[in-house]
Amino acid sequence: MSIIIMILLLSFLVLVHEAGHFFAARALGIKVTKFGFGLPIGPTLWSKQVGDVEVLVHAFLLGGYVSFPDDEKDSPTPVADEDKFMTKPVWKRMIVISAGVIANIITAILLVVITATVWGKLPSGQFQVGIDKIQAPKSESVWQSGLEVCDQIVKINGSDIHTSNAVTLYSSNSAKYNAKVDGEFAKENVELLKKLNSRFANEEIIKAGTKVVLPQDIIEPAIKISDKDLFDLQLFGDKYENDPRTKLTQTQIKLRDAIEGKKAYTLTEDTTLEDLSFAVSDTVHPLNVSVLRDGKIVELKPIYPNKEGMMGITLSLSQKLIKTDTPSSIIKGSFAYLSYQAYAMCYGLWSIVSGKVKVSELHGVVLITKMGGDIIQNNGIFSGLLLTAMISLNLALINFLPIPALDGGHFMFLIIEKLRGKPLNEDAVNKISSVFFLLLIILMVLILFNDIYALITHKF
Repeated sequence: MSIIIMILLLSFLVLVHEAGHFFAARALGIKVTKFGFGLPIGPTLWSKQVGDVEVLVHAFLLGGYVSFPDDEKDSPTPVADEDKFMTKPVWKRMIVISAGVIANIITAILLVVITATVWGKLPSGQFQVGIDKIQAPKSESVWQSGLEVCDQIVKINGSDIHTSNAVTLYSSNSAKYNAKVDGEFAKENVELLKKLNSRFANEEIIKAGTKVVLPQDIIEPAIKISDKDLFDLQLFGDKYENDPRTKLTQTQIKLRDAIEGKKAYTLTEDTTLEDLSFAVSDTVHPLNVSVLRDGKIVELKPIYPNKEGMMGITLSLSQKLIKTDTPSSIIKGSFAYLSYQAYAMCYGLWSIVSGKVKVSELHGVVLITKMGGDIIQNNGIFSGLLLTAMISLNLALINFLPIPALDGGHFMFLIIEKLRGKPLNEDAVNKISSVFFLLLIILMVLILFNDIYALITHKF
């Protein structure tokens, strides 16, 4: 039932979008011949003439359209110039083209405001990350840190923590012997090696058979992940692509493993002082954790993740909610929620365009329906309404991209027409739009494959 509800909500958004085009055209005195639900690919499931408009439902439900007299190329009756969409003033056509996007934006706003009013709260996008269990062996540093069950993690290495993914990112990138070393820290250890081994002062190459005194109890500097990277993580998973540390070479890793736990080591092959300094520098990374306990901030002793990047804890997660029990809080909360979601969508879109997100990671309506159904089933109808609002906002954003075959592409052509002072070549515009329409269909098929594969492999 929850999946059926989600399908109905998505269908509602398609109807809203096309209704925006339809009613804008009718309000401006522009004739509409067809109102289609679904795309005219494959069979037509149902059609009926309502006044001077033919209403159709197509088997390929992923979309919709509004058709004007000019679109009826095969009609035996010539279309009068005054009925053609393309003969209408540019400003009227701009309103009609953008009306679907505007309808989706208004719908998103209304759904969020209705949820805020009836539910009395809205998600903040931030979470309280608590300690559910400590599962590490008693010898691990987490037990000596002072961490307790029910503590709430508020900071790690100076970063505010609002998601469990942020904890995972810090922990995994602070793994023991993770073959990543800060370059400046390695340089410091060059000097330390020289102090412990005075004959290295002017040597670049250390010969095999040389006994090297090694520094002890070296701890690497705590890493600092920027708020931008933590935000990336919240959107796209555990990718940390801006790590400034230097990766160890295979030679340096081999040397690091050979000297592990030793106070001195006799080299088995010629080694550079730089390789030796990187080998001794790759050790443990501290996590400086602050927790909220009984209303007070407590600074813990450093926690050192193991080789797998695990602290040995399980986390509890609860979303922080914004109260919306007054008219002003409803307006402010709705604006804050919509602003955050719009920013996240634009940021995500840019990440797709820039190649940060691969095509294989894109998902569409099938997975949205499945996840939306799960959200409704587990969290209730209000969460489903908020998801529908975000999909509506996303439809508006995607549809208004300046891509031929989308509303934004048509709007772009109208801007060019206005600047030129004369219409564009209709045949050229149609050919360009047809090519991009085909590309969009191919992309939809790829996304559909991604969705089905994700469901089969239980990725979601």
